[in-house]
Parts: sequence; structure tokens; C-alpha cells
Amino acid sequence: MKSYLYTLSIIVAATLAMIFPEYFTQVGDFQLKTLIVPLLQIIMFGMGTTMSPKDFEAVVKSPKSVVIGLICQFTIMPIIGYTLATSFNFPPEIAAGVILIGCSPSGLASNVMAYIAKANVALSLTITSSATLLAPILTPLLMKLLGGAFIEVDFFKMMVEILKIIILPIGVGLIVNKVFRNQTEFLNKYMPLVSMAGIALIICIITAAGRESLLKVGGVLIICTLIHNISGYLLGYWSARVLKLPEQDCRTVAIEVGLQNGGLASGIALQMGKVATVGLAPALFGPIMNITGSLLASWWSKKPTIDSSQNK
Repeated sequence: MKSYLYTLSIIVAATLAMIFPEYFTQVGDFQLKTLIVPLLQIIMFGMGTTMSPKDFEAVVKSPKSVVIGLICQFTIMPIIGYTLATSFNFPPEIAAGVILIGCSPSGLASNVMAYIAKANVALSLTITSSATLLAPILTPLLMKLLGGAFIEVDFFKMMVEILKIIILPIGVGLIVNKVFRNQTEFLNKYMPLVSMAGIALIICIITAAGRESLLKVGGVLIICTLIHNISGYLLGYWSARVLKLPEQDCRTVAIEVGLQNGGLASGIALQMGKVATVGLAPALFGPIMNITGSLLASWWSKKPTIDSSQNK
């Protein structure tokens, strides 16, 4: 139910922002878009408080699955993003946003979806954590290589911004988890709700800021985003199958590849000063991936894995 609540909140947030954009752009003289990075940092801090060395046990137990998952994460989605951006003939900054969401690490919702889908949750946690920690290097590098054809990409500036958005708050969260281990139960209980509310607000702000552009290219961009998302599931799953991973791991790789960190991509777009254009594809990707991810996870939850059926 929690995954559906999350999906519903994202849909409601995007709808409200399209209908009442004036409430999500500024309050008085305060520009609400300045909240995006602090909100992302709070979300990443929450992620850090829940992380521990156990999250990386899968690297030791099944390194093949982790490596395959990470390679798929940082090859399939960037290449699909670039292909779609060039095929749909979007304005350069909109096209760059499509590539940016493809170059981002896996989304925080992937772990919940993996659990619902009867996938390998430990592997999902490991891939998400590892991809997030690799993002400060790989995301700017991939954007420079693929997105540089559409907009100017400053590799080092983007790397520093991602470090501020991801690594710094996660590091603080890890320290809090280590020092106040017995007192973090409260954070573990309520941070997922804070994260959900934070992502919904971010989507509201970006949707409102880019409303005019969305009205012009929204329909086509939705189709593009849907193709991007579903292609991630399909190619992630079948890449893992071809490489002979267990069914549970195949489902995990599919979910990790298909669900991107739209919040991070939105934060990067803001720091580039292009939240109303480059930030549109990430803003759309969030609601779409949560709808498709919920449906896919629910469908898989009714299907036994090959391993479990053999054990019977």
C-alpha cells in the first residue's frame, strides 16, 4: 500500500502544479525553486542514516550480479536517453533533460519495488547505494559525452554539485547512524515519509516552473519518457537473463535500471539554471516510473521466481 500511496502523491503533486502553478513558484519574494537542493540533501541524509556495511554484502556474496547491475545502469539508460533525445527532435535543453535522467543513478523507490516484486532486495540496496556513490563521477562524464551535443556541460562544476547534493548529506547520515545507532529508529521510521513529501514538493516546483514548456511538448515528452522507462525495464531484465543471472536478480536489475533518481537530475538542472527546461524530463520521469514500477512489481509479485518454483 505504501508504494501506491507514494505513486498517488506524485500524481497529485504534478496535477496540482499544472492547475495552480502560481502556488508553487514563489511565496512573496521567495523563489520556491531554491528549496530543491535542500530537500534533496534531506532525502539523501535520510538514505545515509539507513545505510550500513550490510548494504554492500551483496558485493561479496554475488559480485557478478552487482557488476552487471551497475554496468546496465550506466550504459542502457544513457544510450536510450541519447537515442530518444535525437529521435524526437526536442529543443536542445529539453533533449539534454532526457539524457540527464538517463545518466542519473537508480531511484530510491527501487528498493521498495524490488521487495514487492519478490526480487533480490539485498542486491537492490547494494546497486542503489553503489550507483549513488558512483554518480559524482559517472553522471557528469556521461552528460559531457552525450549531452554535450545539446548544451554546454561543465564536468567539474556538475561533479561538485552532485557531491554537495549526494555525498555530503549521505556522509553526515552515515556519521549520525554510527554515533547515534540506538537513537536512529525514529529517523528510520519517519524519513521515508519525509522523503516522499520532499520528492512530491520538488515535482510540484519543477512542474510549475516548466508549465509553459510542458504545454508545448508535454504530450510528446510523456511518450518519450514512457519509452525510456519501459525500455530500461526490458533491456535491464533481458541483459541479466542473457548473462545467466537468477530470476530474482534479473528482476532486480530491471527495476534498478528502469527507476532513475529524478530528484537528483532535477537538482542538477536547477544548479545549471535550467530547471524549467532541462528539469522537465526528470519531473515527468518521477510520476511515470512510479506508476509503471508499481504495476510491474505487483505483476511480478504474483509470479513465482524460477528458484522458488524449483524448490517446490
